[in-house]
Amino acid sequence: MASIKFDHVYKRFGETTVLKDLNIDIPDREFLVLVGPSGCGKSTALRCLAGLEEISDGSILIGDRVVNDIPPKDRDIAMVFQSYALYPHMTVYDNMAFGLKLRRMDKTEIDRRVKEAAELLGIAHLLERKPKALSGGQRQRVALGRAIVREPAVFLMDEPLSNLDAKLRVQTRAEISKLHQRLATTFIYVTHDQTEAMTMGSRIAVMRDGILQQIDSPKTLYDQPTNMFVAGFIGSPAMNFFNGRLDRSNGQLMVNIPNAFTLPVPKEKAGAIESHIGKDIVFGVRPEDIHDSAFVPRGVREDARIQAKANVVEVMGSEVYAYIERGNKEFIGRFDPRSTVRTGQPVEAVVDMDKIHIFDRESERALV
Repeated sequence: MASIKFDHVYKRFGETTVLKDLNIDIPDREFLVLVGPSGCGKSTALRCLAGLEEISDGSILIGDRVVNDIPPKDRDIAMVFQSYALYPHMTVYDNMAFGLKLRRMDKTEIDRRVKEAAELLGIAHLLERKPKALSGGQRQRVALGRAIVREPAVFLMDEPLSNLDAKLRVQTRAEISKLHQRLATTFIYVTHDQTEAMTMGSRIAVMRDGILQQIDSPKTLYDQPTNMFVAGFIGSPAMNFFNGRLDRSNGQLMVNIPNAFTLPVPKEKAGAIESHIGKDIVFGVRPEDIHDSAFVPRGVREDARIQAKANVVEVMGSEVYAYIERGNKEFIGRFDPRSTVRTGQPVEAVVDMDKIHIFDRESERALV
């Protein structure tokens, strides 16, 4: 078992800096997800931890040991790749046992580990097959099994589900979460899929352009994003953003979106943003906090109403996605499944102003 520490880590490829002063502390047995768009540096961070890339500055620690100059085979980690990387001429058993044989481990111990891992992953009946006779999901289990048999201190996973179809991805991510609980080992998981991140990680580190934006629990990232990038990246459908200003009218603080709508800010939120009155801000609200006025959940104040038009309505069964427009500003609301709004019809939307987000226009930092 081992904790992990990225201590002021930089990684440069020529003139390009891919990781910029990365600082992350990962406690023993945590499931940390590194998430961000393509090219943000998340896979590079994982490869640096694995020893597949040398860092340019800083230190990486596994436990109390600085591993900057330690080769990958001596770091006590196991990595699962996106491509599975199975040997096509070997059986499942031999693929899982290969790394242990290279270490000259006792045959009885190899057999025990392979069979235990196969049972854990539900592939014991596949041990004599070769990879070409397996489905994508089965190959992914073999790749996981090959990592498990090593009994490492840390598991590293680089987008391991991206080659699976949607239904199998949902199933396999649940299996990986169960695997983490059973093995009680440190997991670091890289993905660009924020749904995977939200459902799997005990903490999520959001990266952009090689810089760590925020690291916290899924709920905190969702409810209290530190900036517009995190707010827009976490959540599906994405948060609605509007350029506007803060004004005061008859003693009431208002969010003014020019040529679209003006909404009252609750007193509980006003104190944090009064210094920005008269200044340009970005107003953010998640789709699930915009309701059809006919079906407003209990407890939501109903004084923030927008008269709009529904451009597109997607009936999903358990919910309704309404793409609505007001004053050339289009945004999305996630309505109650009982909503009867239809494409092309007028709609009255209620915004839950207790759940709003206000960002500074210049810095994009969260104000509330």
